[in-house]
Amino acid sequence: MVKTEQLQLRVSAQQKQAIKRQARLAGQDVSRWVLGRLLPLEADELQRLIDPLRQPDGRRSMVYASIHDYLAVLPARALGPAAERLDLHGLAPLEANYVAAMIEQACANKFIRPPEWLRGVRPLAKPWFASELKSLRLHLLTSSPPPFRRRNLFIDSTLGDRV
Repeated sequence: MVKTEQLQLRVSAQQKQAIKRQARLAGQDVSRWVLGRLLPLEADELQRLIDPLRQPDGRRSMVYASIHDYLAVLPARALGPAAERLDLHGLAPLEANYVAAMIEQACANKFIRPPEWLRGVRPLAKPWFASELKSLRLHLLTSSPPPFRRRNLFIDSTLGDRV
């Protein structure tokens, strides 16, 4: 990520020394240490996994699988802050809804409140089914997890159930 902005904070001399000491103990410069505390690495990693969905290629299922696997092992204490910072701008409606549903399902699985910004992702206007087989549609309609159904997405597996 290219850094083009600067942020100044007013602190006391004691606070400045304490921050420098903590950064030194962590083996980092002050900027890296402060950013790591304020913007945890989990958020960067989750965003990095989502970003390929902005590219028009046919590897969506692999990207979703990577996001799923990361969300499944991410501890609840890290999921909340990581999800809070996500940027889905520039994603097509299908991808934005799929990621939003995955985040919402992961939050439900870990018993934490989903981020408020999820409400701003408008559900798909038309239903999307994970399979084109008409014979599977009833199954998909009834087995999709609630966060996916609310977004007009009909899938067969949830986070934690991936084969």
